[in-house]
Amino acid sequence: MATPDFIRELRKTAGHQLLFLPGVSAVVLDDRGRVLLGRRADNGAWSVIGGIVEPGEQPADGAVREVEEETGVVCVAERVLLVETLRKPVVYGNGDICQFMDVTFACRAVGGEARVNDDESIDVGWFERDALPEMKRFSLKRIEKAFADEPTWFRTTDHG
Repeated sequence: MATPDFIRELRKTAGHQLLFLPGVSAVVLDDRGRVLLGRRADNGAWSVIGGIVEPGEQPADGAVREVEEETGVVCVAERVLLVETLRKPVVYGNGDICQFMDVTFACRAVGGEARVNDDESIDVGWFERDALPEMKRFSLKRIEKAFADEPTWFRTTDHG
């Protein structure tokens, strides 16, 4: 993921120490019920689209922005699927450490065409629910929630 300017500025004084950051993820569905996924440039894994919320930006707006920036798809956020602090901090190759509170949104595609639209992805595509590529649990959990007929879910404790 590209490092936002505000984090570069923080790092000038904070060094590599742990930063707790607001993240967003988007499970984007098209009118056929297919899921939009990006294959990440940093690790080659297929994933839902996500990123970091900018200062002053509303989380839903950040999710919509990230989708368009990374995939060229225009979407609208329709509901919150999940709010959770990710279990483990991420240690980047340069030594920076971050932990994210992720807000995941169910989104509906309304325009644009899926394509690799920046340097964060090496592939982008629409996938049928029963033909998803191999993914990490992070993305699978969010996709499952998008298709579940459940109310918004907030994690309060870790039950494993």
